[in-house]
Amino acid sequence: DLHSFPTRRSSDLSFVSFSVEKGEFVAIMGASGSGKSTCMNMLGTLDKPTNGEYYLEGVNVFTLSADELSDIRNNKIGFVFQGFNLISRTSALDNVSMPMIYKGLPESERYKRAREALKVVGLEDKENNRPSQMSGGQQQRVAIARAIVNDAPLILADEPKLRSEERFSRNAETD
Repeated sequence: DLHSFPTRRSSDLSFVSFSVEKGEFVAIMGASGSGKSTCMNMLGTLDKPTNGEYYLEGVNVFTLSADELSDIRNNKIGFVFQGFNLISRTSALDNVSMPMIYKGLPESERYKRAREALKVVGLEDKENNRPSQMSGGQQQRVAIARAIVNDAPLILADEPKLRSEERFSRNAETD
């Protein structure tokens, strides 16, 4: 059981409960304002509910200290935020390697793994580009590479298909 999440934090998430097994892909869908991002922030240990429990690999994360939560975010959770949260003044390679700084990995290992992650998402030729030099879809793939670079067992993606759908819509209009 990867996690179980009952909470009474807000009316949007009252009595929510679910579990995800290792290797499963789960989509939380709902109307705008229904609490999807709030739920993701709680699953990512960025927010805490006023009540409830959340177990990640058997540990109730809402009982952990701030340092322990930080360790969980760095080692067990990869994030793809709706706005991607890329650092505008840094290259794709540096954006992807950022989480590994907190793991204390040497620069050579960080860049090696970041290049591998960029290759996985098809952006090996964009490693020196800054976010402003990339399309929205490319920025999203940099964010995905950053989320997978530490081999986290849990990847959380907020609106993961947004950019590809926008690109498809633009292409359909010009065809």
